[in-house]
Amino acid sequence: MRKLVVPGDVITEEKVKLGPNVYVEGGKVIAKVVGLAEVENGVAKVIPLEGRYIPKEGDPVIGIIVDVKIPGYDVDLNSAYYGFLPNEELKEEGTYGDVVVATIKRVDAVRNALLEKATILRGGDLITINPKKIPRVIGKKRSMLNLLQNLTGVTIMVGANGRIWLYGKNIDVAKEAIFMIEQEAHTTGLTDKVTKFIEEELGHEKA
Repeated sequence: MRKLVVPGDVITEEKVKLGPNVYVEGGKVIAKVVGLAEVENGVAKVIPLEGRYIPKEGDPVIGIIVDVKIPGYDVDLNSAYYGFLPNEELKEEGTYGDVVVATIKRVDAVRNALLEKATILRGGDLITINPKKIPRVIGKKRSMLNLLQNLTGVTIMVGANGRIWLYGKNIDVAKEAIFMIEQEAHTTGLTDKVTKFIEEELGHEKA
């Protein structure tokens, strides 16, 4: 069973092997970071929460199927928490490694997410950025996202969990523009910088 811990919290006093983000003091296994602690197969570890996505009801997310079960699919959401996608919420049969876009229907007491309205995304490229920078990639009233798509001609789907799926001819340029937004999200005049970058890159390609 996973539990939320902060630095200094005792995870267990049992004799276990040490995994990531823990240490031993006075015979006790202690957390180094804020995250979810668990002891599994004799190993104590903490999965850090900093920079990771925390599921929220109604969020659009892009996930990767990591396990296929009789009632549905376990989905990696770029989070310390799990996502589960029931069979009836996916339009076609999925398999391990498929990329899906879905909506979070409900989040339970331990932050595991139930997914709905899912579609498999075929082809294209998948990138991951800091989930906290996703609002900047989208922009007010989708202004930045519309700019990226209009200038590059690339279809872009954005998940609140930091995953972005791209499909089209100028994917590499669109990726670099998105990474620029992630790195310079705090700066002013970013729209102009992104516009100039894309126009110069595509101009060079056409030359």
